[in-house]
Amino acid sequence: MRVYLDNCCYNRPFDDWRQMRIKLEALAKLTVQLMMYMRKVDFVWSKILDYEISFNPDPKRRVS
Repeated sequence: MRVYLDNCCYNRPFDDWRQMRIKLEALAKLTVQLMMYMRKVDFVWSKILDYEISFNPDPKRRVS
């Protein structure tokens, strides 16, 4: 299975986890990321994603 995560997904774990929706979305993203690391799914990247991330004002979030 191939998985494409948009810019919002990559930034979600940095958001405030006090809201249940944000916490669940962040945990889901981290679970998918773990599945990518374990090679259970393949991830797809795009130049547009690089472009969007390059505009993030937070240097920690700007790393692609």
